[in-house]
Amino acid sequence: MNRRTAALLLAAALLAALLAATAVAPPYLSVPVPERAYLGPFEAPPFGLDERGVPLHEIALQGAAIVTVPAILSGLLVMVLATFAGLVRCAGIGWVDGVIQVGSELVGALPRLVVVLVVALLLPKEWKVLLPIGLAWAVLAAPGAMDEAAAYAGRIGGARFVEALRAHGFSRWRIYGYHVIWLNLRPVIVRQGAEVTMQVVFLEIALSYLALRQNEPSFTHADSEFSWASLLYKGYTALLGVPLLHALWLGLALVAAVAILAQSVRYAARAR
Repeated sequence: MNRRTAALLLAAALLAALLAATAVAPPYLSVPVPERAYLGPFEAPPFGLDERGVPLHEIALQGAAIVTVPAILSGLLVMVLATFAGLVRCAGIGWVDGVIQVGSELVGALPRLVVVLVVALLLPKEWKVLLPIGLAWAVLAAPGAMDEAAAYAGRIGGARFVEALRAHGFSRWRIYGYHVIWLNLRPVIVRQGAEVTMQVVFLEIALSYLALRQNEPSFTHADSEFSWASLLYKGYTALLGVPLLHALWLGLALVAAVAILAQSVRYAARAR
């Protein structure tokens, strides 16, 4: 088994785990059992209990349900936009290419975090979900992905590359679908999508952590749900002497798993 195949299998396993966690996530946490508070993973497997006696694995499952689908959809949106920009450059449609460049410059000049916070504040209170915030982040990140895809399409020859393959008798579907997207643009498109997917997960954690610190409701999920930020916030108290170090390790492990997933996808999609 080569490294690329191993990276693909690892990414598939991590993604399957996230989707499975999303599917089985409980809508509400278990009833607190104060007399069992602070129990560690060995005393209350698999990950121990928090300061209220609630299992930490339930928080981990709810956090996965909050971030997984919105993050994936945000990454897919960036991939679609980057693919479109690359295809336009190869098709030689000058006016569309110009519109894309102007739009990318305008959107790329906007401060991402400010725009995302404005979007979060403008959303109705009943829309406490990550998806619109994640899609907004994807749109703001898309100009960089589109520029890179278009530049890469230009380096392989752009319209001249397509004309040369047409002269050899290849169909347009084979040229654009296989030779342009799969053989050439795939590493760029997949890498950009994986990065945005990871960024949306980290964005949700950051927004939820700030809300916890300020004792405010979260922008990304209902009050009955708990983000991975809750694990990090509880774990932070371990540095102050509270016996919740297992919550910190669990939160950091989940963050690391997302980063490893993104890097594995990027490595698996690298050009040969």
